[in-house]
Amino acid sequence: MKNEFVICVKNGDYPASLELRKLYRVLPDESAHAKHLVRIVDESGEDYLYPESYFVSVKLEEAARRAIGRAEASDTVAGSRSARMG
Repeated sequence: MKNEFVICVKNGDYPASLELRKLYRVLPDESAHAKHLVRIVDESGEDYLYPESYFVSVKLEEAARRAIGRAEASDTVAGSRSARMG
C-alpha cells in the first residue's frame, strides 16, 4: 500500500483502536508493506501495524492534502502549548 492516506473499512479484532470510515495517514514502512501490513497512528495515539485488508487506499486532491497538513500542524502546536502549560 503505497498511498499516503487510507480509510478504515474493517476493524475486526481492533474496534477500540480503529474507527470505521475514518481517514488515517500511512506511515512509511517498507518491511510492513512487504508483509501486506500498513502502519498508522491508531486511536491510542501510537503507531501500530494492521492488515492492509482493513483499509482502502484513497487519493486526495491537493487542496484536501494541504488542509489536512494545516490541521495536523495546528494540532501539533496546540499539543505543545498544552504540554508547556501543564
